[in-house]
Amino acid sequence: MEQCCHCQKTKERTEEERRALINRLSRIEGQVRGLKDMLQRDAYCPDILVQVSAVTSALNSFSKELLSSHIRTCVADGVRHGDEDVIDELVCVLQKMMK
Repeated sequence: MEQCCHCQKTKERTEEERRALINRLSRIEGQVRGLKDMLQRDAYCPDILVQVSAVTSALNSFSKELLSSHIRTCVADGVRHGDEDVIDELVCVLQKMMK
């Protein structure tokens, strides 16, 4: 299978987009710290599991927002400029996300 890590590529984001994504991640980070605190306080397992579900949902929402932005900008621009490789890259990323 073809490797699809494009670590050398970058994406210019508006300050507003960057700030919104960072704010989301900061909230998620706080939720994860909350999970750790719950565990350290010996919270009841179902209570922790409900919070794990909330973190998972928050990460999924973050991924959907980022993926949507990627398709609307990077992928669309690539296709408009005849770069068909962006489609293969998108398919590869989606396959990895769906594991």
